[in-house]
Amino acid sequence: MNDSHRRFLQTMMYNAIVDEKGARSLYRHCCEIHNTQHTPGHLDKFIDTINSQLQPLFMQIRKGTSEDTGDQFYALVNMAVTDVTRMSSGYADNELELFVKTMDLIVGSENGTASSTDILNSADTLTTKKLKKSETQHLLSRLVQDKWLNEKGGEYTLSTRCIIEMEPYISTMYQDQVKVCQICHSIAIQGQICENPMCGIKIHNPCVARYFKGRPEPQCPACNDFWPHEIPEI
Repeated sequence: MNDSHRRFLQTMMYNAIVDEKGARSLYRHCCEIHNTQHTPGHLDKFIDTINSQLQPLFMQIRKGTSEDTGDQFYALVNMAVTDVTRMSSGYADNELELFVKTMDLIVGSENGTASSTDILNSADTLTTKKLKKSETQHLLSRLVQDKWLNEKGGEYTLSTRCIIEMEPYISTMYQDQVKVCQICHSIAIQGQICENPMCGIKIHNPCVARYFKGRPEPQCPACNDFWPHEIPEI
C-alpha cells in the first residue's frame, strides 16, 4: 500500500461515505498528488489493495447502493462490530436506544419511513434516561448530519451509510421483516412489493425502473403476475 492508498483511506475515515463519482475523483487526485499510476476503471482494484491491509484491523471499504437513486457509494465499515454499539463513541445510551426504536419504526413500516411525530412519541418509552422533545429533535438532526438517517418533509429513512454499515445487524434483528431485493440482492427497506400473496417479492424503486424499462406489460420477475405499481423513471 503506497501513499496514494493511505491518502484515499484517510479521506474515507474523515467522510465515512462517498458516492462513486466522488470516489473516482478522489482516486485520481490521490494518484496525481503522489505521482503514482492512475488507471481509469481500476477503482475497485485500488480499494482491494487497501482492504487487504485493513483486514487484520477488521475494517473494510464496502460498496453499497442508494435505495433512493440507485447510485453506488463506498463506505468505511467496522467489520468487528455488528450492532449499534459501533456508534457508541459519539452517542449516549439513551440516544442509541432511540436510534434503535427509530430503526424499528422504519423497518416495520410499509414504506420504509418513520414520521418525526412517531419518533418523538417513541422517545417517551425509553428505558434509559428520557429525552426531552428538544433533545430528540437535536438528536435527529445529528443523526442526519452524521449520515445515519435521511430526512425529507418530516419523514425519516435509513441512509445509505446506515444500510451498508448495519446490514449484518439489520438482517439478523429484522430477519422476519426485511426482504432482499429480487434484482440487486441487497436488503430492501424501501421499494415495491409484488401483490401476489403467494409471492410477495420486493424490489428497490431504482431497480424497478431499470428492470421494467421498455416493457409494455411489466410482470413480476418471480411469479410472472402483472406488476401493478407505477414504474418510476430512472
